[in-house]
Amino acid sequence: MKKDPREHVILIVEDEDAIRLTLRDYLKKKGWNVLVASDGVGAIKILLDNEVDVIITDYRMSVLGGDYWIKFLHTFLSDKKIIITSGFLNPEFDIPFKILYKPFDYSELETFILRELGE
Repeated sequence: MKKDPREHVILIVEDEDAIRLTLRDYLKKKGWNVLVASDGVGAIKILLDNEVDVIITDYRMSVLGGDYWIKFLHTFLSDKKIIITSGFLNPEFDIPFKILYKPFDYSELETFILRELGE
C-alpha cells in the first residue's frame, strides 16, 4: 500500500535558526513529520538514529556544508530524496539533486517535496 505523503519523514538541515525553525513549523502545521539539524554533522547523527525519506538542506553551512556535504549526500545517501536550498550556489561540480534557490515560498518547497515523493 502506498504511503500517505504526510507519513514520510523530512529532515531539514539549515544553519540559520530563523529559517530552520519557521520552515519546521510550517511543514509541521501542514501535517509533515519533521526533524531538524543545524549542520551536516548534526544531520548525520539524526540520519543514524532515524529513518528519513526526504532531506532538505542548505548548501552553505559553516560545519560540514558546501561541496563536501553534497559529495557525502551523493555517495552515502543517493537512495534518499534530496532538495538543496541556497541563496548562493557556485560549486566546482554539478549538483546531482534538485535545487531550490533562496528566497523561496514555503508552499513552493512543499510542491518540490510532493514531486520528489511522486505525488
